[in-house]
Amino acid sequence: MSGTDGDPATDDPGGSLPQTPLEALGVLASQDVMLTPNLRHVEMFTMRGLLTLLWHEPDGDGAPPAAIVLCGGAMGGLLGPAEGLYHQLGVAWAARGVPVLRVSYRRPNDLDACCVDVAAAVQLAVGGAGAERVVLMGHSFGGAVAVRVGVGLDAMVAGVVTFATQSAGCEVAGGLAPRPLLLFHGTRDEILPIEASEMVRMIAGTGELVALPGDGHLLAKSGDVLWETLESWLPPVLGLT
Repeated sequence: MSGTDGDPATDDPGGSLPQTPLEALGVLASQDVMLTPNLRHVEMFTMRGLLTLLWHEPDGDGAPPAAIVLCGGAMGGLLGPAEGLYHQLGVAWAARGVPVLRVSYRRPNDLDACCVDVAAAVQLAVGGAGAERVVLMGHSFGGAVAVRVGVGLDAMVAGVVTFATQSAGCEVAGGLAPRPLLLFHGTRDEILPIEASEMVRMIAGTGELVALPGDGHLLAKSGDVLWETLESWLPPVLGLT
């Protein structure tokens, strides 16, 4: 994943580019605290801002080799759409043995920097939690982040879910195939019309678009539909029986 405007991934006068997303972050210092027995708060300080993760950790050993990474929109945030869907997913899937990482960007609305942030979270899920299959989810602007990281880390990312995604930044979506892509979009989205998700699906050449009648950009009316759809979609994509 490449960066711009002073990103450590591109500022390399010695000609030797960082090899991993975590190296590209240029972490100066980090700290983490267990807020609860299953919720870890991680902070990574960089020259381009503070990257924060909420990491829902499973109980005990024997967790399946899978993980979920969640990211927000152009203003950042950790809760996701549908009145806290990301927190609900974190609690539920960690209880099933699957770690869930929620990403708060260093620089919201900076597509390159946000892609590095989410790619670093995937690297942590693989290296720190032993995940072999990662599902990315992104809301609004974060849909483009999820798509781009999914294409860039194709060996690690098993599938992508978007919620009310923008189409800008998703020009590379064709690189997701043949991996599964699931898109949700409200038919009365006041910020991004459903045609944005239709465009992403067309570029990808694959995927399932779930239209949510009468719902807006935050998908506040559709929490039950999102949950039920993900309950059936996630297990096979994560490689779970």
